[in-house]
Amino acid sequence: MIVLAAPPTPIAAHPMLVFLLQLTVLLGVAFALGKLAARFNMPAVVGELAAGVILGPSLLAHAIPPLSNWLFPSDAAQIHLLDAVGQLGVLMLVGFTGMHVDMGLVRRKGRTAAWVSAGGLFIPLGLGVAVGMVLPGSLVAEGGERLVFALFLGVAMCVSAIPVIAKTLLEMKLLHRNIGQLTISAAAVDDVVGWSLLSVVSAMATTGMRAGHVALTIGSLVGVLAVALLLGRPVVKFGLTRANRSSDPAVTVAVVALLLFASAAGTHALGLEPILGTFVMGVLLSSSGLLDRQKIAPLRTFVMGVLAPIFFATAGLRMDLTELAKPPVLLAAVVVLVIAILGKFVGAYLGARLSRLSHWEGLALGAGLNARGVIEVVVAMVGLRLGVLTTAGYTIVVLVAVVTSLMAPPMLRYAVRRIEVTEEERVRERLFDGEKAAS
Repeated sequence: MIVLAAPPTPIAAHPMLVFLLQLTVLLGVAFALGKLAARFNMPAVVGELAAGVILGPSLLAHAIPPLSNWLFPSDAAQIHLLDAVGQLGVLMLVGFTGMHVDMGLVRRKGRTAAWVSAGGLFIPLGLGVAVGMVLPGSLVAEGGERLVFALFLGVAMCVSAIPVIAKTLLEMKLLHRNIGQLTISAAAVDDVVGWSLLSVVSAMATTGMRAGHVALTIGSLVGVLAVALLLGRPVVKFGLTRANRSSDPAVTVAVVALLLFASAAGTHALGLEPILGTFVMGVLLSSSGLLDRQKIAPLRTFVMGVLAPIFFATAGLRMDLTELAKPPVLLAAVVVLVIAILGKFVGAYLGARLSRLSHWEGLALGAGLNARGVIEVVVAMVGLRLGVLTTAGYTIVVLVAVVTSLMAPPMLRYAVRRIEVTEEERVRERLFDGEKAAS
């Protein structure tokens, strides 16, 4: 006789109430502060992170401990509920980041983009690893390996943030300029390599540094890329072709979400980060030439307006700025910030000069690629979740993301003013303005 197991117990009334109030408070404060940040010409992510900082251990826990303990209890089950929403948001967010990557543009820029991206990748990566080997042990999570921590810090320093860079270039009316196109191309290469390295280092954090495990992880990464090219492309073509036959945008939204979640599950099953899967799938969707961006606009609006702010506010909850009151942590924060800025800036500048670009073009590329923004916050969250970073280390990495995102626009504006506008750029600007008017 087969005995059926009893159905799982539903979420109790009190945890459900706390969860709903957490979402309400986090989204409300994050949305308001995000809009306030945008009004002062700052990235919205700065305000959204600030929401979590205000509601987390940096402020609310010290100002009103009973309210903080009730609204954000340390109960693991309660935390996991909020994290699940945040993870859903970050998977979709990284998927849309992949959709910003124009591989055709990368191929057209070719040699120059390769030099700039190589400099912007390897110099900050090397400096990050070197600094990670000598930082105080208090930044390394208990039981974590120093080398894994150093590699992780190197990856955090070498990434760029396509969404922040693209938005900055668009707002500054630089996307039609050659320097804008080259910045996006180099950032795309940086992100592709950066996500791949993150998956390898994350696997090392969970399986250890043994040669066999590292080789298996790299083999899995190569397998993911091969499957994406051989199987992913036809699957994307099939799905989008069928979706485009329907006038209902919900069909395209469902197909895109299904592909993103399936690819995340696939890479996660191989021991790699789920966000690598959604990033690769986003690139495949963008490069297929079949993606109707107007139909997925409602999905993007929901992700950027609801899920992403909740994720970043949740990320802010993990920050504890009181850690910076400790002299060793503050010194480490200053060192990491300086190395992160100089490494990316110098690397991109040298790559530009080796490609025979001018001094001011090199400075503009260094300024643009320095914006880490949302991508570094995601990397930091991965490090905290895997036990690579302590709260202090996590706080430092997120601070780098915020400071570099704030620095990028004024530095870029200063450098671009000194770059002469070409006739080709004027023609491209007229075409760009015509497309905007038509839409």
